[in-house]
Amino acid sequence: MRAILDVVSPAATLVEALEPIRSDPDRGAVLLDIDGTLAPIVRHAADAHVPEATRTLLIEIGKRYGVVGCVSGRRAATARQIVAIGTLAYVGNHGGELLRPRSTRPEVDPELAAWSARVRAFAARALTAEHQRLRIRGEDKEAIAAFHWRGAPDEEAAEVAVREIARLAQEEGLVVHWGRKVLEVRPPVKLDKGLGIAMLLRGSEATAALYVGDDTTDLDAFRGLRELVQSGPLDSVLCVAVNSDEAPPELAREADLTVDGTAGVRELLEALL
Repeated sequence: MRAILDVVSPAATLVEALEPIRSDPDRGAVLLDIDGTLAPIVRHAADAHVPEATRTLLIEIGKRYGVVGCVSGRRAATARQIVAIGTLAYVGNHGGELLRPRSTRPEVDPELAAWSARVRAFAARALTAEHQRLRIRGEDKEAIAAFHWRGAPDEEAAEVAVREIARLAQEEGLVVHWGRKVLEVRPPVKLDKGLGIAMLLRGSEATAALYVGDDTTDLDAFRGLRELVQSGPLDSVLCVAVNSDEAPPELAREADLTVDGTAGVRELLEALL
């Protein structure tokens, strides 16, 4: 068995894994996280961008496959700005927004939108001059408030301060979610990437789907797609984890396949073509 595996190239193995979606692209859905998957993780989230080589592949994939969507914790409009391809779909705010191809306004979960004012008011109170001194950066996503400490001069002290923000949020009945050096304060509303993907795929002709992601929130996408297989809309799904030093170990455990970093994702996109 060892000798047989040695003569099979990784590229060939990847193409084989992708065969269910490659065999009928009109009925295939290609779904991709952005930060850490399409775009390398950067010190300041506002500086993230998708490399041109990756964008070129995405444009071709968008022409070939029935559904192509980028799924992000950022707002859908911000996600589109980062990827800079208007013909793709964007699921934003961890499933709370859906910006369809060529649309100018996202569809927003009304229950989520109803909490926007309260979350924004909390964020305005929570982010103090001391947090700014520690270089903790706030991000306004309307119904979600994010607090980043990646790249702070003293990341350990900044994280301690952010954990105090999390405690205060929970005392006010809000929900906290931890990402890679970021805290998100959310409304107590069911919200995950799997739900957003289900909304995107509803009414489509997709029977096979691929999802690629690198963080804890991408587990919801894995699980949501597998539920769609169990309930019938999809025949098959391939869940891919992106390896990195910060990737949560459970992501690889639940994935069908792993690739190494954004370069590995680019190889996967090439294999789709």
